[in-house]
Amino acid sequence: MFHKGAVLQKTLKAPIHCTGVGLHSGIKAAMTLRPAPANTGVVFRRLDVEAGPVEIQADWQNSIESALCTVLTDGNGTTIMTIEHLMSALAGCSVDNVIVDIIGPEVPIMDGSAAPFVFLIECAGTIEQLAPRRFVKVLKSIHVEQGQASADLEPGDGFSVDFTIDFASKAIARQTTTVAVEPGSFKTEISRARTFGFLAEVDQLRAAGRALGGSLENVIVIDGDKVMNEGGLRYPDEFVRHKALDAIGDLYLAGSPILGRFAGVRSSHALNRRALEALFRDSSAWCYVTLAEAEALDAWREPARASA
Repeated sequence: MFHKGAVLQKTLKAPIHCTGVGLHSGIKAAMTLRPAPANTGVVFRRLDVEAGPVEIQADWQNSIESALCTVLTDGNGTTIMTIEHLMSALAGCSVDNVIVDIIGPEVPIMDGSAAPFVFLIECAGTIEQLAPRRFVKVLKSIHVEQGQASADLEPGDGFSVDFTIDFASKAIARQTTTVAVEPGSFKTEISRARTFGFLAEVDQLRAAGRALGGSLENVIVIDGDKVMNEGGLRYPDEFVRHKALDAIGDLYLAGSPILGRFAGVRSSHALNRRALEALFRDSSAWCYVTLAEAEALDAWREPARASA
């Protein structure tokens, strides 16, 4: 039982479907988002496995380290790649419970951002469920690093993400953003930021079996110090906003929304995962909490909005 006025879990009102190519595999995939009962969480189901559907809970313990994308595994050879943009949309839209049916090895890349998935969620609609939303509250700071990259989880009201990147290319250079992760700000300030890559690395990536589905339709491509995409950028600092988008999706593998602050400096999918692993390894660093609606609204007011 829970007290009246608690923040409730949400699922979709109706199923919704999309198709598209996988960024790395180059394989066309079909995906359906389906409503799920309370306390289900996010569950992916590979429907194209010969032995029958394979279910994988979207949890950091079921993910494997990868520099280029976030990958779920059932531990027996079945994987689902590039889940981070969909996970980010689910987190940004406060969707707790959903079944993701997929035919193919990889979530469709769509336009390279989370905006198409936000659109799908809005078209399907969401509905509250009679179960309180459970949050992971960060109680003390956690730090992980690798070379010049680092990721920190710190106590804080609401959920905010700080991210800093620094590239030699003048098209990117050094960029920093801060965003409070709530439905309104996520949709307008983060969801449309696209993934990016360098033209000079394309041949090497494709030789390694990656970026096979990449194009100017779904990736910001940088040639030296120039953006090759005809329409240019959606935000002046679209690159760092996309890194924040990735981190929001990766951190939703906590299994519940986080109450705290994430700070990433050149952090990767692999390092984001290590931050979660370090947090959950220390039982004194976190706890589960539920919030009343008024408490939640107060919490969201604290973190700064995304930088322009």
